[in-house]
Amino acid sequence: MTSRTKVILGIVGAAAAGAAIALLLAPEKGADLRTRISKKTGGWADQLTDVLANAKGELKNMAKKGSNVASDTANRYS
Repeated sequence: MTSRTKVILGIVGAAAAGAAIALLLAPEKGADLRTRISKKTGGWADQLTDVLANAKGELKNMAKKGSNVASDTANRYS
């Protein structure tokens, strides 16, 4: 994992923690608060799933490109 990816994941994690704390400190009834938390976390989970799926696809593309470069290099020097 690159340092850029770690920074992005850290920022996302900190934002999620901050949002959760803000929701817990808000003066609302417990049932309303749990409903809001459930909706927010469901949306975040969907977004995270999309991000991870895109990252997986990018990693596969990069691996394929690397394999192609290695094959081309091997063919060139054999």
